[in-house]
Amino acid sequence: MPVQRLRIRRYRWIGAFTLALASVAVNAHAIVVSSQPAAGTTMKENDVAVELRFNSRIDYRRSRLSLIGPDSKRAELFILTGTQPDVVAADARRLASGNYRLRWQVMSVDGHITRGDIPFCIAR
Repeated sequence: MPVQRLRIRRYRWIGAFTLALASVAVNAHAIVVSSQPAAGTTMKENDVAVELRFNSRIDYRRSRLSLIGPDSKRAELFILTGTQPDVVAADARRLASGNYRLRWQVMSVDGHITRGDIPFCIAR
């Protein structure tokens, strides 16, 4: 019986450790908490201050922002430095009327990459 109790304790410890690792992995991905422009927004200005706030710190060197315009052409946006560690910001200037997608790819400081699109519209 003592050997069997040790095995049960070991399996409980392994199960608890596996559960802890799984919960860390789920929380490791950077998720957009808020965005400017917000998804689905129609804006009247042709200069847009882009700001994405995430639930974790971001590695700026390995992160990307691009803008896909009404003509389906993709333009890389320069990520501004000096923002808060969980914010990625850029400026998009002189945008023509039409539908846009802000495409983002970020690496959280723990090494996980996440990506997504935020659609918005410029209507003047």
